[in-house]
Amino acid sequence: MSVYLHSAGTVLPGPPIDIASLAEKFDLPSVWEQWVESFIDNPYRHYSVDLDSGKLRFSLADLATTAGERALAAAGAAPADVDLLVMGTSSPDMLMPATVNVVADRLGIDDVATYQLQSGCTGAVQALDVARRLLGSGEHRTALVIGADSCAKHLDLSVDVRSLPPDQQVNGVLFGDGAGAAVLGVERGAHGVELLRTRVRCVGRGREPGQTLNWFGGADRHADRPAAVEDYKAVQDAVPPLAVQTLDEMLDALNWDRGEVDYVLPPQLSGRMTDEIHARLDVPDAQEVSCVRETGNTGNALPFFQLERLLPRMIAGDRAVGVAIESSKWIKAGYALEKVDA
Repeated sequence: MSVYLHSAGTVLPGPPIDIASLAEKFDLPSVWEQWVESFIDNPYRHYSVDLDSGKLRFSLADLATTAGERALAAAGAAPADVDLLVMGTSSPDMLMPATVNVVADRLGIDDVATYQLQSGCTGAVQALDVARRLLGSGEHRTALVIGADSCAKHLDLSVDVRSLPPDQQVNGVLFGDGAGAAVLGVERGAHGVELLRTRVRCVGRGREPGQTLNWFGGADRHADRPAAVEDYKAVQDAVPPLAVQTLDEMLDALNWDRGEVDYVLPPQLSGRMTDEIHARLDVPDAQEVSCVRETGNTGNALPFFQLERLLPRMIAGDRAVGVAIESSKWIKAGYALEKVDA
């Protein structure tokens, strides 16, 4: 059974925060700003936390609910139409209840299958994969798929950032908060964009994690270990070749060559790395769909920001391939879309 992408909706919390504002807030030298601009090149990010007061303005469930509402509205669908809800996140509000079920309650969705996938930057594609397979089985007709992340739990405004090693500083400038959602269904819909294929593979055997996020409970809340650490050098080395592998595998499975791809949606870790990856993907005739320089890295929300930009641009016959790479324990994921004739 064919599965179609009907819409995408997204949300960013608060105003954009630039590098100069972060440097001023944490009393960081100009050389730090230069390092961020040259090494990472994520000019902006959005936070759920107010940097002046430290007050949390939006929970992850708040953001995910808004993104879900926007995706449903864009699809002309009602909550009652949804019979499958899948969410990917690396930063749920709490371990239980699952954030996906809080979002379902807020949206007025009940008595449906719900799934929450705990994953980093491939979680959105994993959620699309689960939804596509379940819709394709004929068991469901309309799915709401959500990807959302928030660094609010790890944004400690009292810390002396200058004292932190680079592997702890880098997360603070890479990542921001946001949520995205998409409506999928077995009917063709107004856009007529078919989700032809999804692919997810864990390739972490024998590899050290590139990123670690720690969670703390009552027994270890004062443990002397950092909340978030990223081996950015390992990520720089591993992500581009994994992205190329993923694109090659997707094209082989679809029997497409690079000249038949009209749009490519590359991984969005940072502006600098996106440029490198796009060059190595070697799809010169395809239009790149990227947003990380405007949004910051919003984790599992990012593919939906890309899809929201892509959908209005596709015309009949257009083909698109998206790639996402997860560096915590190394997952590569991809998806392919085609706009079919009416």
